[in-house]
Amino acid sequence: MKKLRGKRVLVYGLGGSGTSACRLLHTFGACVSVFDDDKRFRSLFCFDENPLANKYDLVVVSPGIKVRENNLIAGFIANKIPVISEIDLGSIFCLGKLIAITGTNGKTTTCSLLGKIFDEAKKKNFVCGNIGMPISAIALKTDKKCFIVCETSNFQLELSKLFAPDIACVLNIEQDHIDRHGSFDEYKKVKNKIFQNTKGRKKAIVNLDDEGAVSLNLPKKTQFFSQKTLKNGVCVKNGCVYNGKTRIISTGEIPLIGEKNISNVLAAIAIALECKIKTKFIRSAIISFSPPPHRLEFVAQIGGVKFVNDSKATNVACVKMALESLQEKSVLLLLGGQNKNLDFEKLFEEKPKLKKCLCFGQAANEIALVAKKYGYASEVFSSLKDAAFFAKKIAVKGDTVLLSPGCASFDEFSSYAVRGQIFKEIVKGESQT
Repeated sequence: MKKLRGKRVLVYGLGGSGTSACRLLHTFGACVSVFDDDKRFRSLFCFDENPLANKYDLVVVSPGIKVRENNLIAGFIANKIPVISEIDLGSIFCLGKLIAITGTNGKTTTCSLLGKIFDEAKKKNFVCGNIGMPISAIALKTDKKCFIVCETSNFQLELSKLFAPDIACVLNIEQDHIDRHGSFDEYKKVKNKIFQNTKGRKKAIVNLDDEGAVSLNLPKKTQFFSQKTLKNGVCVKNGCVYNGKTRIISTGEIPLIGEKNISNVLAAIAIALECKIKTKFIRSAIISFSPPPHRLEFVAQIGGVKFVNDSKATNVACVKMALESLQEKSVLLLLGGQNKNLDFEKLFEEKPKLKKCLCFGQAANEIALVAKKYGYASEVFSSLKDAAFFAKKIAVKGDTVLLSPGCASFDEFSSYAVRGQIFKEIVKGESQT
C-alpha cells in the first residue's frame, strides 16, 4: 500500500480529512483526483465528474461520506477497486505507538487528558483523528519514539480495513448515529472494527462497567478498567484509583464532573501505564487538567440559578449521564436539534428529576410528545435562542438550566460548538433576542 508512485488514486470527500489525504498521496507520487458534492473544489484539485467511468487503483473515503446506500461506493466495490478510509491511509505512514480511542461518549476528554499526560512526561505526542488534525496531516511528522493518540469515530471506522493501532480502547457503546448506520447492531459492528487488526503484541483496553463495550467481539488479550474493584488492572477502591496495589490518585482530586468522567480518567490511566508513563506524571496531569468546552461546562451562576453547557451531548445516553452527574433536583432541561433516529423514551422512562423540558429545533415536537407521555411539563420553541431566553426568564433560585440537547446541531448550527457558544452568550447577556 505504501508504493503509491504513479498510482491513480481518487479521494472521495474533501474537507480537512480529504485535503490532508490528497497532500499525503501527492508526497508519495500518486496521481490524485477528487470527487465531492461541493463543486467549489474543482479549482483546487483534479475534479472527476464521473468517477465510475475511470479506473482507479485505490479510493480513499473521507469520514464525512455516508456509506450506507451509497451507489458510488457500491460501484467501486463491484468493480473490485480497493476502498479504504482516510484513517487507514494516515495510519500506515505513522511511526511510533498508535493509540486509538473510541466510544459513543467521552472520546475527546480521554484523548485530551492522555495528550496532557504525555506532555507532562515530556513525551512527543500527537492528538489527532476526530479531534484536532486528521491523522493524514500528522503522519509524516511522527517518529519511532512518539505517541499518536487518535480519537476514532464510527465514521472513520466504517470503511476501515488497514487501521491497526498498538492500543485500541473502547470507553462505552450506546445507541447513536442510527440515521447513518440503519440500526444499533450495525453501529456496534462498525465500532468493533477498532479490534480488526489487534493480533500479536497489540492491546485492547475496555470499560468493564459498560454493557455495550463488553458485548463487542473482544480480543482474547483484553485488559479491563472499572469503577469496581479488580484484582488486576486500573480500578476504584476506597475512594482512590489503583492499578493493582499501586495507588494512583484520589477520586476527590479529579477535577471532572460525574461518573462517566471517572471512567474516562481510568481509561487514560490504563493506556498511560501501558505506555510505561510514571505515576507521578499521570497524577500531575489529571489534577491540572481542564476539560474541553461544551462538555458539562459550568457557564455561570446568576441570581442563584446555575447554567451548564453540555452542547456536546448529541445522543440520549449522554443526556442521561449529564443528569446523573449533576444530581440536581430542579433542572430546566434544554433538549432538541436534529434527531439521529434515537429513542427519547429511553431518557424519560427512567424518571429523571426534571422541573421542565424546553424542547427546541427540528425535533422539538417529537421530544415534547414523549416528555408529556411520561408526565413531564414541556414547552416547544422553534430555536435554541428562544428556549434559552425563556429559561433565563422563568428560572428561580435553586434551579439549574442545562443545555444537553441529545440531538445533532445541524438543523440550526454548523456544529455543537457553535450551539454551545450561542448558549453561553445568551446566559452571559452577550446575545440579544
